[in-house]
Amino acid sequence: MVTEIEGHGKQKGLEQQWRGKKFKVELLSKVKIEIVVHDKDLDKFIETISSAASTGKIGDGKIFISTVDEVIRIRTGEKGENAL
Repeated sequence: MVTEIEGHGKQKGLEQQWRGKKFKVELLSKVKIEIVVHDKDLDKFIETISSAASTGKIGDGKIFISTVDEVIRIRTGEKGENAL
């Protein structure tokens, strides 16, 4: 799932100038990507995302890893790995 979001990290926004006046932009445009993968594929996904997203500059992003306790496909009622 890909979601367009706004937020800021350690940089706390940025200061811009427009028509001679300075103003602070608190929230910056960002993209949030959510992926559900099997545990056995996790390291491969982390490596792929890290190498593709890394510029070595502020704003490269973060990877958060959490567990999914259950998944249910609403249409069929399938549960667990069958629902993936």
